[in-house]
Amino acid sequence: MKRSEIDGKYKWNLGDIYESNEVWEADFKKLQEIMPTLGDLKDGLTKSAGSLADALTRLDEASLLCERLFVYARMNRDEDNANSLYQGMTDRAMSLYVAVSGEASFVAPTLLKEKSSTLEGFLKDEPRLADYAFMIRNLIRRKKHVLGESEEKILSMSADFASGARDIFTMLNNVDMKFGTISKDGEDVQLTHAKYIELMQDKDRDVRKDTYDTFYKTFEQNINTIATTYSTSVKKDVYYAKVRGYDNALGKALFADNVPTALYDKLIDVVHDSLPIMHDYVDVRKKILGLDEIAMYDVYTPLVEDTDDKYSYEQAIDMCIEALAPMGDEYIALLNRAKDEGWIDVFESEGKTSGAYSWGPYGTHPYVLLNHREDLNSVYTVAHELGHALHSYYSEENQPYPTAGYTIFVAEVASTVNEILLTMHLLGTTDGNLKKYVLNHYLDQFRTTVLRQTMFAEFEKIAHAMCESGEPLTQQTLSQKYGELNKLYYGDVMQTGDTISLEWARIPHFYNAFYVYKYATGFSAAVMIATGIYQGKEGVLEAYKEFLKSGGSDYPLGLLKKAGVDFIDGDPVGNCMQVFGEVLGEFKKVMGV
Repeated sequence: MKRSEIDGKYKWNLGDIYESNEVWEADFKKLQEIMPTLGDLKDGLTKSAGSLADALTRLDEASLLCERLFVYARMNRDEDNANSLYQGMTDRAMSLYVAVSGEASFVAPTLLKEKSSTLEGFLKDEPRLADYAFMIRNLIRRKKHVLGESEEKILSMSADFASGARDIFTMLNNVDMKFGTISKDGEDVQLTHAKYIELMQDKDRDVRKDTYDTFYKTFEQNINTIATTYSTSVKKDVYYAKVRGYDNALGKALFADNVPTALYDKLIDVVHDSLPIMHDYVDVRKKILGLDEIAMYDVYTPLVEDTDDKYSYEQAIDMCIEALAPMGDEYIALLNRAKDEGWIDVFESEGKTSGAYSWGPYGTHPYVLLNHREDLNSVYTVAHELGHALHSYYSEENQPYPTAGYTIFVAEVASTVNEILLTMHLLGTTDGNLKKYVLNHYLDQFRTTVLRQTMFAEFEKIAHAMCESGEPLTQQTLSQKYGELNKLYYGDVMQTGDTISLEWARIPHFYNAFYVYKYATGFSAAVMIATGIYQGKEGVLEAYKEFLKSGGSDYPLGLLKKAGVDFIDGDPVGNCMQVFGEVLGEFKKVMGV
């Protein structure tokens, strides 16, 4: 549809950010005038506690103005990416954001020059610095890994090529490599990344096998180049860790979230202990598909046919509201506000940004972009994005600007809690094919989000440890290690073969090292929280609400502990794997396996 053909009740109201483009232009001009004065704050930044509070307040005012300008322009552009007016406004806002960031870049280096005792004294003496206490103490924590001014300048000059390996892989993977064609229903089909995923779910096993073999043949033809590229990325990680005085690359990557490396190791160990459940799942998949032997190209095809049921947007919202009733009246009231007050942009239209997201500047309500398609996955998307939206709402309502933003480590918890509550609701209120389908969907979430991401995390740890001990990272050594992990995780039932040993070569996440483990920890936390809420366990909902309200006021593990999820002394991953086993048992029962 054209956007003009869509009823206004299905469109978000960006007027809640700016009443008009003219008001946006006025704020843009205001920020342009403010920007040159920000650098003047440097000299007096640490003169006194009061001057520090004054400076940080002014810098935050500029930052928030930047945020509002950019979000408004970009979200208007997302309505129709061909709109030249908002293309230009987005570019202008981004350029101004970069300029403001440059003017304010003195803050951390200047504070780090001060003695820790001086900064702590400022916090004690000036009540207005309370909102910045977490940020300042986090800087103090980082101090031991900050080098001298000249060394930091030299390191900063490496930024232009530090992302070189990732950029090279991105171009090779997304532009230069061509994946060939396969035959389906008598026609040639051009393989792409998106088409590969689609065809790996095909009912025809010959199509899946042909897709699998053809796709990986391209990676095999480029494997030495990719191995060299990835090796360079790992060496970069190791180099920066050494230069900054970390024990290893893993320690450096986890430092920002204040996560001990023992948690990473514990995740891997607990998943290893639970692998018999995964192996049972593989065996169940083989039996349901009626195969004598199961191969890696049989992992993605659905075990249960999707229903033909259609879910209008109104039905999807109503299903989510019903499923999320255990969250309490206040939460449901906010969902109704989101539906009725222009928070959500619902339908696909010409030029609209694809996919879905939740976003919005501090000081306004959150927004949600959808492209609703009336299938069950779209219902899950509504639940997911509203989880993000209400997390942001609670955070911004209860936190000042400096601590309202939360990190990636916890970002997916609220959205996944909503998805799991929807799953539990459907499992408790449906039967027949729909129940089987939902169980299949839930099992695949455990497999892909916990088991698979943990395997990726273990591969990253092995590759970096090899580099740190001086072992070469060649296509042979990397493929050997990856093949061994696949054998371990999928078990003897699965025919792994040599082809899957190349899979590491196609995973872009590996160029952002030690990131994927957060998917596994986030899902594990969500399972524990959602189960407690659904079962009505005493104190769970109240604790979870405190987590939602806490924003980024603490490190991730501290925030999750507020929600009753203790990754240090507890066992949320083990609990998650136990639920995986229970869901698998229920699935076997309804499928008669």
